[in-house]
Amino acid sequence: MRHASFIDLSNPQLPQTALQQRDALQKGLTLSTADVLPHERREWLEDMICQEFTRVAVIPPTDKQLFNETTLYDWDKLRLSVIHSRGLTIERLRREPYHNNQDNYLAVILLSGRYSLEQNGREVFLQPGDMTIYDATRPHRIQSSIGFSKILVSIPRVMMRDRLAGIEHCTALSVPGKIGVGAMASQFMQTAAIQAKYLRSEELTKLSAQSLDLLTLAFQSVRPQHVYLSRSRSLSLRQIKDYVAQRLKDTQLDTAMIAEGTRLSPRYINDLFSDEDTSLMRYVWRSRLEKCRKEILEYPCEPVSVIAFKWGFNDMSHFSRAFKKRFGIGPTELKRYVNETIEPT
Repeated sequence: MRHASFIDLSNPQLPQTALQQRDALQKGLTLSTADVLPHERREWLEDMICQEFTRVAVIPPTDKQLFNETTLYDWDKLRLSVIHSRGLTIERLRREPYHNNQDNYLAVILLSGRYSLEQNGREVFLQPGDMTIYDATRPHRIQSSIGFSKILVSIPRVMMRDRLAGIEHCTALSVPGKIGVGAMASQFMQTAAIQAKYLRSEELTKLSAQSLDLLTLAFQSVRPQHVYLSRSRSLSLRQIKDYVAQRLKDTQLDTAMIAEGTRLSPRYINDLFSDEDTSLMRYVWRSRLEKCRKEILEYPCEPVSVIAFKWGFNDMSHFSRAFKKRFGIGPTELKRYVNETIEPT
């Protein structure tokens, strides 16, 4: 059983058109076990979490029927989710993510109930208003005996690591929600979640950057002191990525040009990117592929070759293979799919 609630362009059997799904996520899409037969709820919930967040196993309560309701909002590059659940246990499986876009950190703001999270040998117990963060790709365990309500913000790993050096050391730590920057971030997120359904999509999108700024400050407040030593590396990495972003269309962009432009050695640059399990030029190619995918989705009438050449590719065969490997669908197939789902006006 599979319930696709978002734009899964690698799935040929979609229950809605891509535009309908995109519109639903902007307005808030609610998925609930109440809409599923009782004996199917555990499997349904596992499948939903696997598709929307990460691969997990769900252990339902022994004395109650399983209940979970999740409302999803697209939030620019983030994803905002509001979740209400009865008691259960969720464990991250040691498998690859269900989708390429699930390489995320997940920020949690507890609204009510009891909630504990284990990761990296640490366990945190949250009180309503408190926050924590965890790595969706690594083993973790979430447990609640009586149930909970929470806000969940999905943040791409690259964005979070760019903003906060040592974020991997902040997982499963509690940010108090009653004082200081934790209170400010928690209250802002709670207000955003309550008002999301009343906001126009462009209004909600504009709040995304502010929310990420506040979350960054909140998790910075609990970052272990020894991690501050890596701040210079974070600044250097940000400098490199800014330089790459400004020259991404340049077909001559290579390691030598980037090293000269940033006044950093090629060895040091690649050492920085090794912290993110990649290399400089793989990062450049990935960034170009992301730009191409975005433009194919936004301008489906534009020839694929024009978009590819615009973003620095000069070999269409290589581009097509790399695109399909990255996104699970070829650029021409993606263009055709988007054109087929656009309703005539």
